[in-house]
Amino acid sequence: MDYSLLDFLCLIGAVGLFLYGMKVMSEGLQKAAGDRLRNILGAMTRNRFTGAMTGFSITALIQSSSASTVMVVSFVSAGLMTLGQSVAVIMGANVGTTATAWIITLFGFKVDIAAFAYPLIAFSIPLLFSSRSRRKSIGEVILGFALLFIGLNTIEANVPDLKASPDIFDSLQHYADLGYVSVLLFLGIGIITTMIIQSSSAAIAIVLIMCTKGWITFDLACAMILGSNIGTTITPIIASLGANLAAKRAAMCHLLFNLLGTIWTLAVFYPFADLAVWVTEACGQGDPCALYSYTGNDPKVIAEMALSASFGLSIFHTIFNAINLSIMIWLTKYYVKIVEWLLPAKHKGDDEFHLKFISTGMLSASELNITQAEKEISVYAERVNRMLTMAKELVHTKGDTEDFNKRASRLEKYEDISDRMEIEIASYLNRCAEGRLSNEGKRRISAMLAIISEIESIADSYAGVDKILQRKQVSHVHFNEEIHRNIDTMFEYVQRAMDNMLLLLRNLENNTPEDVIASYNIEREINNMRNNLRATNIENIKEQHYEYPAGIFYMDIVSTLEKTGDYIINVVDTIKKEFLNKEI
Repeated sequence: MDYSLLDFLCLIGAVGLFLYGMKVMSEGLQKAAGDRLRNILGAMTRNRFTGAMTGFSITALIQSSSASTVMVVSFVSAGLMTLGQSVAVIMGANVGTTATAWIITLFGFKVDIAAFAYPLIAFSIPLLFSSRSRRKSIGEVILGFALLFIGLNTIEANVPDLKASPDIFDSLQHYADLGYVSVLLFLGIGIITTMIIQSSSAAIAIVLIMCTKGWITFDLACAMILGSNIGTTITPIIASLGANLAAKRAAMCHLLFNLLGTIWTLAVFYPFADLAVWVTEACGQGDPCALYSYTGNDPKVIAEMALSASFGLSIFHTIFNAINLSIMIWLTKYYVKIVEWLLPAKHKGDDEFHLKFISTGMLSASELNITQAEKEISVYAERVNRMLTMAKELVHTKGDTEDFNKRASRLEKYEDISDRMEIEIASYLNRCAEGRLSNEGKRRISAMLAIISEIESIADSYAGVDKILQRKQVSHVHFNEEIHRNIDTMFEYVQRAMDNMLLLLRNLENNTPEDVIASYNIEREINNMRNNLRATNIENIKEQHYEYPAGIFYMDIVSTLEKTGDYIINVVDTIKKEFLNKEI
């Protein structure tokens, strides 16, 4: 066998082209249907059966169990899905991934799809240059589909003919003749291969080619497919490394499902493989095991046997996942308990800095990660909202006391946390923006960046109250009951504005015009209150209700709170412009 380094590099390039085609097609589908996928996941996970069907449908659509499972991990992390719901969706996703094997079997081996690939590329190019985002996404789907099969066809053309090299083939056959040890060996090869290329679809394509070339027996190809089911769990595990506990548990559920399913299948491996052979023959596709022992050179017979082997492997993969799902779907609550036991919660203090919904780990499906950021922004605003109560309590705390210093220190700590959260969320959004996003997704990210900037300004305002009180303390100025009462009233107006802003942030995509109008009404009340207090302040000083220095610090606090209202209404304006579809 004459197989050069150039031939090997062509083979590696073909695998890369296959993976790139899968990636472009998957991302194009996600961009074209990003919002729909979010809505489907939110609406169809009410029970384990609809959840499993949702996982199956989305994985079959986007042709990537890794992408759909990472999506599920992201949604669990963002609080949009419970751990129990995610288990059902992950189980369905494993069945959905069998669609890839069937597409390759029906098109890659039965139809010369490569002959149609270049016309498909020609059709996709004008769409890629379209001004409409949806058309671009459809163009990417078509281009990715074409590249996928060009890659598959090139892999077939560049794999070495091991049967033409007796020494190498005999060596491979030695490892294939170890009985059950060979099954475990090729199971491990399937795991490692899938972990390296991080795509069970690509790994299964390689297994199909190995089997249809007659390199390995049908049984060992089945073992490699089992291994690819375990290897594909590495992607969501990597994605969850920097995420919260809920995301880690969802990734662990995925690993457990595939691991336990593989264990019971290995216990009955040979009868199970024989079942796949029997079903293949019953479907009129011939014996999938025949190709390995065939010694003839008839191209037509070889093509028929290759199709039979490919069909048999697809049958095996489908039956394995279908039986796995039908058994495990009833055990979802036990999965949740096992995972919660394996990954117990570690309680953190409320004053500690940590992000709740977004991760600093691997990103996938940028269009869908936006939802996590939306949830994190709501948490960010709620944390900043606590600073309002702290500032109000600080106004009523006597200066030069240990209690005042503790409260001031806690307020400063929260302001520091606010700064760090803004940076982390902004960094996450920028990384999302680097992905393949629709125009709508880009606008949403720009809007969220503006919102977190305003929220950080709100936190600065509350910290500004502390700085005013510090200066008041140095000047030995005291507030009387009237000043305290008026400041409390101003705090109450700002609290109402904050509460309404939080209501809008918690439900960004389903707010009503009435909620936004309520924010504008409160803002007017804050401005009117500031104007009234400013007008009466001079009179109160003249009538000696309090001293002039007290009036200065008093008005500084009132102005700071009024400015807080401006920052709040800026957030509301952004929500109205980018997230509210109804006219106000």
